[in-house]
Amino acid sequence: MIRVALRGVRAHPVRFVLSVLAVTLGVAFVVGTFAFRTMLSSTFDDIIATTVVADVYVRGAEEVSGDSTEAAAGDVQNLGGTRTPVSADLVETIEQVDGVDRAVPDVSGPAVLVDADGEAVVTTGPPSIAFGIDPQDPSLVLTDGAWPDAGEIVLESSAARTAGLAAGDETTLVLGDEPRPVTVSGVFAIEAAAAGAILVGLDDATAREVYAPDGEVAQIAVWASGPAAGDAGPPGAADEEDIADRVGADLPDGAEAVTGQQARDEASESIEQVLGFVQTFLLIFAAIALFVGAFIIANTFQMSVRERLRELALLRALGASPGQVFTSVLAQAFLVGLVGGGLGVLAGAGLVRVIRWGLALADLEFAGRAPLGGGQVALALVLGAAVSVLAAVLPARRAAAIPPVQAMRDDVAPERGTRTRAVGGIVVVAAGAGALWLASLLGSSVSESPTGWTWADDLSPRVLLGVGAGLVLVGVLVGSPAVARPVLTVLSLPLVVALRPLGRLAQGNVTRSPRRTASTAGALLIGMALVSVTGVIAASTQASVRSIIDTEVRADLVVDSATRTVPDGAVDAVRDAPGAGTVDAVRLGVAPAAVVDAGGTGTAGEPDAGSDGTDVAGVPAAFFDTALEPVALEGDPTSTLEAGDVVVHRRTARERGWEVGDTLRLGSADSSEADGGTVDATVGAIIDSQLVGTGVLVRDEVFDDVVPASQTSTRIVYVTVTPGTTVADLRVSLTDAVEPYLVVTVLDREETASAYADQVDQVLVILYALLALSIVIALLGIVNTLALSVIERTREIGLLRAVGLGRLQLAGIIAVESVLTAVYGTVLGVATGIGIGAALPGVLADEGLSTLAVPWEQVLAILGVAVVIGLVASVWPAIRASRLPVLEAVTVD
Repeated sequence: MIRVALRGVRAHPVRFVLSVLAVTLGVAFVVGTFAFRTMLSSTFDDIIATTVVADVYVRGAEEVSGDSTEAAAGDVQNLGGTRTPVSADLVETIEQVDGVDRAVPDVSGPAVLVDADGEAVVTTGPPSIAFGIDPQDPSLVLTDGAWPDAGEIVLESSAARTAGLAAGDETTLVLGDEPRPVTVSGVFAIEAAAAGAILVGLDDATAREVYAPDGEVAQIAVWASGPAAGDAGPPGAADEEDIADRVGADLPDGAEAVTGQQARDEASESIEQVLGFVQTFLLIFAAIALFVGAFIIANTFQMSVRERLRELALLRALGASPGQVFTSVLAQAFLVGLVGGGLGVLAGAGLVRVIRWGLALADLEFAGRAPLGGGQVALALVLGAAVSVLAAVLPARRAAAIPPVQAMRDDVAPERGTRTRAVGGIVVVAAGAGALWLASLLGSSVSESPTGWTWADDLSPRVLLGVGAGLVLVGVLVGSPAVARPVLTVLSLPLVVALRPLGRLAQGNVTRSPRRTASTAGALLIGMALVSVTGVIAASTQASVRSIIDTEVRADLVVDSATRTVPDGAVDAVRDAPGAGTVDAVRLGVAPAAVVDAGGTGTAGEPDAGSDGTDVAGVPAAFFDTALEPVALEGDPTSTLEAGDVVVHRRTARERGWEVGDTLRLGSADSSEADGGTVDATVGAIIDSQLVGTGVLVRDEVFDDVVPASQTSTRIVYVTVTPGTTVADLRVSLTDAVEPYLVVTVLDREETASAYADQVDQVLVILYALLALSIVIALLGIVNTLALSVIERTREIGLLRAVGLGRLQLAGIIAVESVLTAVYGTVLGVATGIGIGAALPGVLADEGLSTLAVPWEQVLAILGVAVVIGLVASVWPAIRASRLPVLEAVTVD
């Protein structure tokens, strides 16, 4: 029977090739995902290996975390976690330790470089970093010019190319509070790819003046002396541990020494966590591609079995057992999967190289290494074969059940009814709708027990959303054959009237076998459902953002920065601008926070008491009267700030279990007075705001007491006009005031809404690009089914041609069938996607998705795309059908 299966493949090469392509595309996406992740991982591994090169690192002993702080510029070491700073004066103490050659403080921070055309160099994600240069740092190699003195900078080679600058050129660099004229003294290189980051080297004095005015730095790099240092390379692990122990013995409380290997391991672990999320995200779309491909394969084998009913029955009559017939069909599927998997490996490897080339055009340089290990190749082959075999199980089972007497009959077996499918579809869709409703209820509720049932209240809204969406999609696919005939009858009416008699013939062909039509449209249904959900997210985000801006923003204008940090000098310029009335700057930082017990002793020093670093915002006392108007769930935010107490965001209050009336201890008891101390403050209000995502808000005076000055940054500034000044006049004066800072912009409410929405749109563009693959696979599925339909109906086509049907008329019938199938799948997919999208505002309420909006213009565009897809898919099957010899077609058995 294996030989019979192979002969079947040779006898129907078109069917085999189309099925292989479906597997190839799905597997290529999976392989490309693994290869892309490997490329990212190797890039960051190279960066770590070539930048975290010291033998020992001295850093803060206390780790903090928070949404508002980001790792310092190019501080790959800080990827292991943000920590409290250490004093740069420790360098003298460290260099006195036996075995230490030198200690260099890490002084770095954000900067804005001006290119050769006078424009700010703004990246789309990677940071722009300035740092103090250590000429002895082995990870930096000077390739042109000289290391910088005061008033000079050196540029990393890729940054120099991006900015169009070279040694000797003059430009401007925005550092801290002000733009400074500088001269490019040289260009340096690092062994790793910069991955799009803009790296600017400063002389040590300037770096300390800007980024460490209080003498506090993120960490200090320590190099060993003796045979372990210099040309002899880094010491071994035992030597590093010994030096770290000796250095640590001389450090004050609040500082610790770790080996270079530990710092590298922590950085790698942090990167792997991020890349793990990226891989999971991409693998979801790879699974979608394979799922859609499986539909095509299953449909292909269903039609193949239907076409070969008499052949398979004849095999049974000649003595083949049901098991042998079953095996022959699965053998063909296995061969399809194996070949498709092999081609998918090659296509995936090519895909990641195309991605790398595209990223390079966007100035994002990544390592060229994207190797595929033997395990990954084997997984791809197994995956392709497994998907194909599983998709062919049901068709193979049907083939095995064919009675031998079927070989004596000319007619095909009648198609089974769809009543069972209808009932099953309704049940599954109802279960999915219930899960979506519960997800929306849990996500939007401010109560800890919205349903009153503990088992339900503990469920994750996002998990429920995924389960509910999956059930609804599966339910629609199961019940699709039951609604195919009536829906297609309605959809085809305009064509029946306009294209007589072709429309009527095409209508009969697509409604005669609703199971086949539903299976053909299934792949497109999945793709269009996902596209529609994404469209609902985009439209709802736009509507929600505009609603939030209208309801929350009190200020007339907003001053923001492309780097997400407004320089202090720009804030001062805004305050001095003519017509500026109230100027509310939002400063961000991180400080430990914990509930103080009844005795007032506090629990901030205990890790298990909720003393993790918390993102803190410092704002003026009247901030909620002049800048923003959030939803006050409990308490009065304005009076709370005026009293010096704490305003907590709903999300943080829920996560930490904080309530109005609780006393929080903010800050670290171990910090020196210069670094900030501790403050006990009462939780006076809980708010729900989409513009204020910070967990804790305090007035500026409290913020200054608990957050070290070196760890603060200004995120955004809200400005209100003075009486007698128009908003237009104020905008002109503010624009002039911030013009020297290059990346700072002045926005009105409409532009602020657009800026927030554009950030989401950038992510959605990626989603659309990934979903386009499922549409391509679905298009292939329609081509596949139409081609098989032509083969299956060869005799029918011959008879129509014999009674006078022209070639163009036949091609027209096939084109109409294709369009109807595509539109049917699209209509069901769009309806399903909108239904799933209705639950999103509730589930994603914390992320600002508060308003449901359906993009009707996009829905019409999608329907238009469906027509185009149908027409494109019909071209080759129509040509194939029109070229069938009439006499041969009529005599086909």
